[in-house]
Amino acid sequence: MSAQDLPIELRRALSTVARTPRLLVASDYDGTMAPIVSDPEKAFPHAESVRALRALAGLAGTTAAVISGRALKDLAALSRLPAEVQLVGSHGSEFDIGFIHAIDANAKRLLREITEEIQLISALYPGTSVETKPASVALHVRNADPEEGAKALAAVHADAAQRVGVQVTEGKSVVELAVVATDKGHALDLIRHQEGATAAVFLGDDVTDEDAFQRLQGPDIGVKVGPGDSLAEFRVDSTEDVAAALAFLLDERRTWLSGAHAPPIERLTMLASPRSVALVTPDATVTWLCHPEPDSAAVFAHLLGGTEAGHFSIGPHRSALPLSQRYIDSTMTVRTRWASLAVTDYLPHDVGPGRTDLTRVISGQAAAVVTFAPRPEFGQVQVVLEALEDGLRVHGTNEPFVLRSPGVQWNVISDGNQETAHAVVDPSQGDVVLELRCGTDYLGPSEVPEADRRARAEAYWSDWTKTLTLPTLKPDLMKRSALTLRGLVHVDSGSILASATTSLPEEIGGVRNWDYRYCWLRDAALTASALVSLGSLGEAEGYLAWVHDVLETLPGPERLHPLYTIYGAGLAPEAVIDSLPGYAGSRPVRIGNAANQQVQLDVFGPIVELISDLSHAREKQGVENPLSDRDWELLCAMVEAVERRWFEPDHGIWEIRDNPRHHVYSKVMGWVTVDRAITLAKHFGRTIAPGWAPLRDTIAEEVREKGWNEEVRSYTAAYDGTDLDAATLHIGLSGLIDPSDERFTATVTATEAELRSGSTVYRYHHDDGLPGTEGGFHLCAAWLVEAYLLIGQRADAEALFAQLVAAAGPTGLLSEEYDPIAERSLGNHPQAYSHLGLLRCAQLLA
Repeated sequence: MSAQDLPIELRRALSTVARTPRLLVASDYDGTMAPIVSDPEKAFPHAESVRALRALAGLAGTTAAVISGRALKDLAALSRLPAEVQLVGSHGSEFDIGFIHAIDANAKRLLREITEEIQLISALYPGTSVETKPASVALHVRNADPEEGAKALAAVHADAAQRVGVQVTEGKSVVELAVVATDKGHALDLIRHQEGATAAVFLGDDVTDEDAFQRLQGPDIGVKVGPGDSLAEFRVDSTEDVAAALAFLLDERRTWLSGAHAPPIERLTMLASPRSVALVTPDATVTWLCHPEPDSAAVFAHLLGGTEAGHFSIGPHRSALPLSQRYIDSTMTVRTRWASLAVTDYLPHDVGPGRTDLTRVISGQAAAVVTFAPRPEFGQVQVVLEALEDGLRVHGTNEPFVLRSPGVQWNVISDGNQETAHAVVDPSQGDVVLELRCGTDYLGPSEVPEADRRARAEAYWSDWTKTLTLPTLKPDLMKRSALTLRGLVHVDSGSILASATTSLPEEIGGVRNWDYRYCWLRDAALTASALVSLGSLGEAEGYLAWVHDVLETLPGPERLHPLYTIYGAGLAPEAVIDSLPGYAGSRPVRIGNAANQQVQLDVFGPIVELISDLSHAREKQGVENPLSDRDWELLCAMVEAVERRWFEPDHGIWEIRDNPRHHVYSKVMGWVTVDRAITLAKHFGRTIAPGWAPLRDTIAEEVREKGWNEEVRSYTAAYDGTDLDAATLHIGLSGLIDPSDERFTATVTATEAELRSGSTVYRYHHDDGLPGTEGGFHLCAAWLVEAYLLIGQRADAEALFAQLVAAAGPTGLLSEEYDPIAERSLGNHPQAYSHLGLLRCAQLLA
């Protein structure tokens, strides 16, 4: 018996329930897991059923149980199921911790009396047998002459079954009398509640299983085995069918949890407009798009949940692998090509606030297959697609969505929950243009022709790149890094995203999955500084204006949070999207970020360094008053914040979810804040407070004394430990100590020995209170490149830079981390940290 022989409706239902966050799979034993046999002592289960149930129990978010009428001890001995599978005996009343209801002395006496009565009845009718259990007694008549068996059952009903305190349970060729309440449905509900199951599957063949079928609701599935009336929605013929159904459910569940066929992170390509971002896979599937803002809920979350989570796919009608995917030079437009077919993707710029548009142009001579499966709110909203003459209208959401596609014939199908539209198009007679419009119900033609809209979008990027002073080393890759950083700039607000995504894992299958779709003060300042170094100042000016606006909402600058939403608001509490299995099975999928509530006292330094970089760049451009009064006011606020809090422990740059420590990097950045402020004031003739210079000296003296550990011959992560941290390299990179100081050289040497692994550098190796591991950080590798240069190891710097370059994906993008063993990217993508680090290295080496 194979899964394909199962009813198609059952397979569809099992496939759907396999995608629930927490699944309970429960089954009866006799007649379901095991065939009905004449000798109950030889009712062994099908090996295939045991394997499937055992494997299901081993999956994340999955509970397996057998709820049987047998005594628990007998059930365990016969089934040979492992401890991972919960066993419940005596029709749901007997758990491994004992009976749900206590068996008192009166109940025990009653059980003895009815057992004696049934044994006397059995002696009168050949072929019948008595089964005694801890809280019940059963008369089996399966092996008796049918007429004799009927008489035996009638005798039980006429006498013992009438006793007060006896619960009667009828089954196939059996009657059971219990002295405690028994109900398989109650047992199913108990397990469901204990495990927090979001859906349950129950399989059973007997009359007693109807109690469990009666408790099923919503997404639950009941499967009746064999003939007879039943409340179960589905039915199979035999115990072999049960084995096939369990095996099918296992395969579907495992596939969903593992995030099968997840594209390598480094091969994902980002589209961008001044207010939106999206990700495309190498085969032209739109795998990630949020609306109305990049930190909003996803419309397409294929990246974190496969096709069920929403996608917009285009490919050749005759299946084939893509030949290439590349950016149109100096733009954020992406072209994916197959033989005789191409798809060009971009985010239009001529849309107003509250709109997120995506244009897809199909060209070539070959037919293409288009699949449109929007799943707003991370797939938690049920959508209905209406096919109209000019395209598709999406119903069921608070926000209007339409897909303009004049001339395309859509076939809308439903899986019983969500609707998906399919079409086959022929671009040989002219390009097929598909325009997704989120935030409007207008399906009519655009005022501006598609070609002009594309030209406008591409000019935004290409005209900008012409103004840049790019490093001469790897110029194409550096241009792509610059475009990526600008693509993470949210122009309307002035904020800058740390990354385009949430929950891409730091370990495949692990739990270190974070939401980076927000504006971190530190990350954004470093990104803006990188763009200033290339000659682009507008992003820095927009970001500093955003910081000013945030400060106006606070009682004092020392109360700045590490990160904010795109528009400068506080984040909602960190939450988990249970309905998504995560990238390659890496759960949980998180939205929000609890680091919002941490103390990170380094954030003031990068902001002051940005003000310094921007002021000097303005001066070079001949701008009048290059250090504006407003920027000076912000700089003073940052120094004030350091004055008030620099001596406190904090969670540090790496947002350790553990007790605060006196992190060396945070102290160094406190020193940077004051040092750069003093230097800038001298240069531009500003007056400083008398306490600034002594404060700078005090911080530097303490860091030099308490940050060094003679035992490990290095500056360490924090004052109180011997663990190393790549961020501590900034004690020399910042100039707090002279790079020629032997202690800095020793720190570089120790960092290389302890934290570098092949082509990457880890942040740290100490226990941070989280399970699992992570990859090396591209930014840390960039810091080590700079440190190598400062201590005269240019060859080592060049070699590590070459390895950093090699880690970029085919379209030039870098994620946050890298696994040097598996040689694959990890973490959110693309990551601002990684690209600004790459640019810095190229500038220094060039």
